[in-house]
Amino acid sequence: MPQPRPETATGIHGWGVYVPRFRIKMEYIAREWGWSDSQWKALAMIEKAVAGPDEDSTTMGLEAAAYALKRAGVDPGDVGAVFFGTESKPYAVKPSATIIAEALGVTPVTMASDLEFACRAASEGLRASLGLVASGMIKYAIVIGSDTAQANPGDVLEFTASSGAAAYVVGPSSGSAAVFEGSYTYVTDTPDFWRREGSPYPRHGEGFTGEPAYFAHIIGAVRGLMDNLGFKPSDFKYAVFHQPNGRFPLKVGEMLGFKPEQLKAGIVTPLIGNTYNGSALIGLARILDNAAPGDRVLVAPFGSGAGSDAYSIIVTDAIEEKRGKAPKVDELVSKKIMIDYSTYAKFRNMIKIVRE
Repeated sequence: MPQPRPETATGIHGWGVYVPRFRIKMEYIAREWGWSDSQWKALAMIEKAVAGPDEDSTTMGLEAAAYALKRAGVDPGDVGAVFFGTESKPYAVKPSATIIAEALGVTPVTMASDLEFACRAASEGLRASLGLVASGMIKYAIVIGSDTAQANPGDVLEFTASSGAAAYVVGPSSGSAAVFEGSYTYVTDTPDFWRREGSPYPRHGEGFTGEPAYFAHIIGAVRGLMDNLGFKPSDFKYAVFHQPNGRFPLKVGEMLGFKPEQLKAGIVTPLIGNTYNGSALIGLARILDNAAPGDRVLVAPFGSGAGSDAYSIIVTDAIEEKRGKAPKVDELVSKKIMIDYSTYAKFRNMIKIVRE
């Protein structure tokens, strides 16, 4: 007889997203660095979100977590863990998880950790939370993915690397907005993207970031999950993948046998950019904003270095009462202030002022 999967005892009780209002169009970046229309349009991007001068991954993560906790409607004192996933933390040595936990009223009886695995760090926190909740060690966990993504000026990453955050409250399956059916992880040592200590910007392996990294790991995780659960692509209403640009999630979905109508609901990168640790999680939030009870959703974040997780969740009847308690993703995306390249450069501290 098949053994019950621990994940089935867990579910999503709340979700929240934060997207900065400032946006820059791709054509402005292209004009600054001499890219042709065909070059930047191949990324299937329109514009990206830019953190303001008073915003960082911690402040954005706090906003998203506050929305998630509001939707969940749980007592902060019942939260037993706060996991913060980022690759652009404001302090080299100082946890952001404790700042957020304190601001939310979760401290002092809680676990709190900052996690690192490129864009997959928050997903690593999600998998850990499922285990902690399923084991009975804690009742609820808050998982946050937040980044003010960095990119070397003029590099292809500058067209996609953006700012944003997503957060989830994970708890017991009872009363949750969506229950987990299973999870699967696929990890190797594939150095497709990295940033050395002291280096202001990350480097990447150009085309190497695609086939042997992004595609191979997401496909490995998703196929592993579906094999374990006995599912096929047609069993899912929606599928959402990590979104480094506008093309990759559609391509990997097609490679796995998903149809465009299963994928489009969760794609937000063309309008706000690649929010790194927020990427797939913001896409999932957009699906939860609109999904119906009974819908099955596949979620597959990816992180360079490299690894991917795949999750299967089922939306429950409880989702209806939670939606109106916090802004939907589309509301946050639509509220924007357009800026030019010089303003963007100042906001991102790309201009260094030296005073003698």
